[in-house]
Amino acid sequence: MNIAVLKFPGTTCDKDVQRALKLIDGAEPEIVHSKSKPEVLKEAKGIIIPGGYSFGDYVRPGALAANSEIMDGVIEMAAAGHPILGISNGFQMLTEVGLLPGTLLRNNNCKFICKWVYLRVCEESTLFTDSLAGLIIRIPIAHEYGNFYCSDHTLTALRNAERIPFRYCNSKGDPLMEFNPNGSIDNIAGVFNDKGNILGMMPHPERACRSLLGSIDGLIILENFVRGTQSA
Repeated sequence: MNIAVLKFPGTTCDKDVQRALKLIDGAEPEIVHSKSKPEVLKEAKGIIIPGGYSFGDYVRPGALAANSEIMDGVIEMAAAGHPILGISNGFQMLTEVGLLPGTLLRNNNCKFICKWVYLRVCEESTLFTDSLAGLIIRIPIAHEYGNFYCSDHTLTALRNAERIPFRYCNSKGDPLMEFNPNGSIDNIAGVFNDKGNILGMMPHPERACRSLLGSIDGLIILENFVRGTQSA
C-alpha cells in the first residue's frame, strides 16, 4: 500500500477512487477503515478521503468523521508533508479538523446537485495541477453542502498565495456567478493548505477518469497526486 483510501461509515466513493487509482502506474491503493488505528497510515505515502455521507452527515457533513481517531493519523501525515486529497465529503472533513481554511455551507438553492461542471485551473503549476495549469477542465459534482465560505481576510490570503486551484466557470473559462452551481464565494471549487500538499475539492476527479464517462480530466489530477506520493 502506498495510498490509503479512507472509508468511514457512510462513505460511498471509496471503491470508485480505488478503481480510478488502479488505472495509474505505480499506484497501490488500499481501502483503510476509519476504525483502524492511526498508525496504519504510516505505511502509506499519501491519503485520499473520498466523498459520501460519512456518519449520515449527522450534525453537519464531515463533523463526526473529523472526530474519529483515524484523523489523528491524517493530521500527522499532513504535518510530515505527505500529499492528502479530500474529495467532496473529504473536503468537508479537512476543513472540520482545520487542515484547510473555510467551511462548506449548504448549496444556495438548498438542494442536492449532481451534474457536470467546468473548472478553470489556476495559472500556477502545483503538485495537483501539473500539466493542467491555466486550462479549462470538465468534472462532475455531487453534493448538497458544497458552498465554500470563508472570511474576507482568509479569501484575500488564499488569492495572494495562489491557493485556489479550481474555480467554477463556463466552457470558455469565465468564472461567472451564473455558472457557480452552489454559491461558493469567488466561485471556489477547491483550496490548498499553505504548504500545498493538501487539496480539498468538491468536484469528483474519480468520476472523470475514462473517455467513456465523458472526460479524463480527473485522471490527470489523480496522476499528479500519485507522482506526489512517490516523491514524498
